[in-house]
Amino acid sequence: MAPRLIHLGGAVMDYVYRVPSLPRRAAELLAGSFERLPGGAVNMMVAARRTGLATACGGHLGTGADGDRLRAFLAAEGIEVLLPPLADVDSGNCVVLVTPDAERSFVSWPGAEARADGFAALAGMVKPGDIVTVNGYILTYPRCRPAVLSLLERLEDGVDLVFDPAPVIADIPADALSAVLARATWLSANTSEIAAIEPGAALADAAARILAERMPRARGVVVRGGADGAHLLTRSGTLATIQGFAVEAIDTNGAGDTHLGSFVSALARGMEPEEAVRYANAAAAIAVTRHGGASGPGHDEILEFLALKDQDRDLDRRGTGRDPMTRQAPPRMMVEGNET
Repeated sequence: MAPRLIHLGGAVMDYVYRVPSLPRRAAELLAGSFERLPGGAVNMMVAARRTGLATACGGHLGTGADGDRLRAFLAAEGIEVLLPPLADVDSGNCVVLVTPDAERSFVSWPGAEARADGFAALAGMVKPGDIVTVNGYILTYPRCRPAVLSLLERLEDGVDLVFDPAPVIADIPADALSAVLARATWLSANTSEIAAIEPGAALADAAARILAERMPRARGVVVRGGADGAHLLTRSGTLATIQGFAVEAIDTNGAGDTHLGSFVSALARGMEPEEAVRYANAAAAIAVTRHGGASGPGHDEILEFLALKDQDRDLDRRGTGRDPMTRQAPPRMMVEGNET
């Protein structure tokens, strides 16, 4: 059977305010614009689905205005929802403040995605060949954590597990973190999350130690490093830095999710890990030139982007004789690896 991604993270609605700066304490700030957009787990699922991987939402949605919007959006994207909506709660939301430097700040309110009423039924829906993805948020919800860990214990050997610790890594209980790492096939994290898992060590040493000592089933670790690109460490001994792409970023919300979803999709497509990381770097670079977290590009668009970058690289190597000033652009950001 063709692989399918099943994501256990929480789908929420983002309330996005574009602001000139973050507000001072006790001050009032006028936003330049406001949008209500799908976010949270949706970002990663969209990236995987748009790049060709069959994708299903394994988390709960609620009943209410936001839950209804999320269901409609997922249906339009061709993403299956595995569990029925919870009748007594709406889906959660996240206030997102986006500043002119494309950075984002969050205030979240949990809803249906913080519950696991139907998770026991998911065990019968996951089949060998499927890829289960878990983010750290769901492990911080007391009503979800035991159900998630129980589900992971029941996964068959033919099911891969991909783990993204997320910025809430410090709030994940140590025993839960150890259990997920021990079952994971891949870990995808940013540099601060790697440091939180293995403090006091240099980045490469920390990633190697996590892989060797805490992830006995894993094939590798991807470290999303922002301007430094993404770092790949595999069980077979590959240690590589794959450069990101400079773009004019307008919204970094969802960049890490887009990277992860595209990476998993590329692996499922049969790409080698190093090639899959470069593919994911391109997806994240494209996504941050668009508004909203669920803005991942499609497969053909990523290939076109990479082809143009390869063409530019070849021209630069050969020397074009053109005036370098004609190739300059406004200040740009290296965006691969921004976390969401």
